[in-house]
Amino acid sequence: MTPLAERLRPHRLEDLVGQEHLTGNGSILQKSIATGNIPSMILWGPPGVGKTTIATIIAHTVNRPFLSLSAIAAGVKDIRDAIATAHAAHGAILFIDEIHRFNKSQQDALLGAVEKGIITLIGATTENPSFEVNSALLSRCQVYVLKALEEKDLVKLLHLAMEQDEQIRNKKVQLKETGALINISGGDARKLLNLFEIVCEALEPPAIVTDETVMRIAQKKVALYDKSGEQHYDIISAFIKSIRGSDPNGAVYWLARMIEGGEDIKFIARRMVISASEDIGMANANALLLANATFEAVNKIGNPEARIILSQCAIYLASSPKSNSAYLAIDSALAAVRQTGDLPVPLHIRNAPTKLMKNLNYGKGYQYSHSYENNFSEQEYLPESITGTAFYDPGNNAREQELRHHLKKLWKDKYSY
Repeated sequence: MTPLAERLRPHRLEDLVGQEHLTGNGSILQKSIATGNIPSMILWGPPGVGKTTIATIIAHTVNRPFLSLSAIAAGVKDIRDAIATAHAAHGAILFIDEIHRFNKSQQDALLGAVEKGIITLIGATTENPSFEVNSALLSRCQVYVLKALEEKDLVKLLHLAMEQDEQIRNKKVQLKETGALINISGGDARKLLNLFEIVCEALEPPAIVTDETVMRIAQKKVALYDKSGEQHYDIISAFIKSIRGSDPNGAVYWLARMIEGGEDIKFIARRMVISASEDIGMANANALLLANATFEAVNKIGNPEARIILSQCAIYLASSPKSNSAYLAIDSALAAVRQTGDLPVPLHIRNAPTKLMKNLNYGKGYQYSHSYENNFSEQEYLPESITGTAFYDPGNNAREQELRHHLKKLWKDKYSY
């Protein structure tokens, strides 16, 4: 059965709930749709605020072939097939949902067709296009920013469902409270309507909808994971803390929760890159290499295979020895910089590219480490007023104990702590 959100999807711009800044009379988007002169565009906004709906409105309004791809499932071959279809039709509109999930080669495959006017691109994204869309492609598109729906917009959608949808009308719904529906949906209209439908289906007529009823039914039938809401932050927190706590079982479980909830795989990978330095750091320098390789790999591979790569990295990070010494070191150094200000660089380690600088003793007395035994010469690298300050304290793990011994051997008392 077609979901409620799809049954209620409007086919006219004036019926779209919210986004009045884009859809109102005289707006650029309204004029473009009315005239059929559609530019290539990127629709940027949170989930469920009308990006796909605007694309379908354009599809129903303009007299041009309309093609659609999902970046989750489409590859370069699908893009080339779509371009070939558009070329045969002497031009078409190509809608790509979640375009931020396309890697560079996939986006590059679009560029030539957009430049030549073979396709008019409409991309939908929840991520900042400045970071996720190639600059060359982005420069050829208008960017329209969609706003999060307000509570009044979401309540209006519920009442529209009660008025316009036959299946909801047959339930004789009495909407007593809306707080739980709105909170669980997190401002996502599609999620709101589909949750509302689940609740109504679970109740006998007259379906009396209260916050308690919604929560009871939702706990049983809805995966309560919201990519933009509170649980998004709770679950990523649980994931990172499982890695920090050296529990690969916990890490894989929370990873599965995010994957099943549709979390952006690049967001997960980015957080593992951070954890590799913050929580593992000098105890296992390979952790950062693997985490960075994971980020690159999931960006190239995409779903569903990316889940395997993410799992491998999460297990590796959780199983690695831990150290936050690099994290503490930079925070300690930043605190010193903020407290002491712009201390002068010691003359002997200043750069001296000109004769004047050399005459001012820039670089005088600098000892080139590689000219000395063990590639080391004991000289001062900190400003004079903070000489001897310790920022890096090697952690209590096998690798850093080796580093502590090495530094102590070189510096003697300076690294004897």
